[in-house]
Amino acid sequence: MSRVNELLVTIRKDIASGNGEKLRQWLQVVPEAPASYHEMGQELRGKRDKPLHGSLEKWIEHMIPDETDHAKEGQITAWGGLYAFIKEYLIYWRDADWNDLLRTHELLTNLVNASATAFSYPSGGDILMQTCLALSQTLAQLTMTLSRRPDLLRKAKRAEDASGDGGGDDGQGSIIGRTSETIKKIFTTCLQDRTTDRWTAPKGRKQAVYTFANLVLKLSFACRKITPATMLLSQMASQAPLLNLYPAAQRVTFLYYLGRYWFANTHYLRAAHCLEAAYLQTLPTFVTHRARILTYLIPCNLLLGRFPSQNLLSRPEAKNLAPVFFPLCAAIRSGDFAAFQAHLATQQDWLYERGLFLQLAHKLRPLLWRSLARKTFILTYQPPEDASSRKAATLDLADLQTAASFLQRRIEGYTPSSTTHRPSQGVNPLAVHAARNNANTTLVAPPSGPRKLRSHEGILWGNAQITAEDVEMMVAEMVQQGLMHGFVAHGQGRFAIIGAKAKGPVAAGWPTPWAAIADRKYDQYYDQEDVPGWVKA
Repeated sequence: MSRVNELLVTIRKDIASGNGEKLRQWLQVVPEAPASYHEMGQELRGKRDKPLHGSLEKWIEHMIPDETDHAKEGQITAWGGLYAFIKEYLIYWRDADWNDLLRTHELLTNLVNASATAFSYPSGGDILMQTCLALSQTLAQLTMTLSRRPDLLRKAKRAEDASGDGGGDDGQGSIIGRTSETIKKIFTTCLQDRTTDRWTAPKGRKQAVYTFANLVLKLSFACRKITPATMLLSQMASQAPLLNLYPAAQRVTFLYYLGRYWFANTHYLRAAHCLEAAYLQTLPTFVTHRARILTYLIPCNLLLGRFPSQNLLSRPEAKNLAPVFFPLCAAIRSGDFAAFQAHLATQQDWLYERGLFLQLAHKLRPLLWRSLARKTFILTYQPPEDASSRKAATLDLADLQTAASFLQRRIEGYTPSSTTHRPSQGVNPLAVHAARNNANTTLVAPPSGPRKLRSHEGILWGNAQITAEDVEMMVAEMVQQGLMHGFVAHGQGRFAIIGAKAKGPVAAGWPTPWAAIADRKYDQYYDQEDVPGWVKA
């Protein structure tokens, strides 16, 4: 018996018996498949069994006939979509060339599209669920491989432009878009299955909703394209079943990608909710998985003003993360822009690869300014001798400008001209220099001149010098964000603290960042516990 006939006979038996898993095992598409599949490809190319060249469709229908009239009740029989799918499968093996990844991607996309159509057949299509998943995973993996091959992406873009199908996107965007849309067809079929509603234990196709959703999300983030994820999550929010009805592996994976989605959209509170839930639902024995979750959970909490505890950083999953994030925490606590930028530079490649660098480089600035203002106040404030004095505690914004200018010069490569006494423990030594000395006499310019900074490296913007207006604007912004409590006295050039009598000037003027963020008021009602895309009871 020829290899093609052998496959078709086996498919007929598996369809009749309803064995979807066995069907998946037979319908392989990877180049590492057994030799019999490659022999089948040779047959289909005309090297053997020439009668197959007559009509592939008729041969498939002959080998897998429609036995609806003779089938027992509940028995699955062949249907039109199945014939089209098997035809595409045979064409795939006939034309596949794994040295031509673009052609292979096109063939595999056609095959997955055909499987999606066959899968949507209401009377028996669900037997292809495991097969659709396996094919979709292979297609996603091939797409991610192509996304790392700019030469092939350029070739794909030129081909699309020549055919008139190219748009404004690059080759990567079109390939990822087609792959996502193809897999989303299967996802939509699962989502719209009427076997059960969204509030009860899933059955039938609905069992695979989160499996295919996770695959689309994985593809989106691996290729750095967030649009497919946005459209998918919009569907999930309105139609998906409860997340807690699914196995832990699917829940954790979905929450991980949902957290990354909201992180990419700069909604750090929603991201933290998802990632924290994913972390807590992952057993401690899965160290690698927990480490991957912490890679985004720790930055989320940093941006919310919550720093990781020493207990967390000492866990096995945080072993490689502590050297990355602990120095950032220390720099933020002290308001040391110079140390912050220096450490970011050493970790730039690692952070950029994970999509963290730009957000940390820019979005942590308010916390750095808050700490710098607080340190400057502690160093310069002189409480009134009369304990009953009603004079408000204030921060001279000129002192803050001096401290910020000192740090800006240090980032540019200036060095202290002389040493001073060691400051007390916990006090930023750079701020001590700035507050007690004239910056023009304590810093020496580098021999080659100030270092040219990139936009994110300076305290404000590159080498831009810090003016009194800049400092006043930053303090006003921190007051608006709740990171400082008081008001700016513009005429006096000071920041006046409100509530210093009751709490003390430092505690009153600089609330805990996380508490300030959590207590923020919004123009419209906003439920901080609600995360769009996360379907809860």
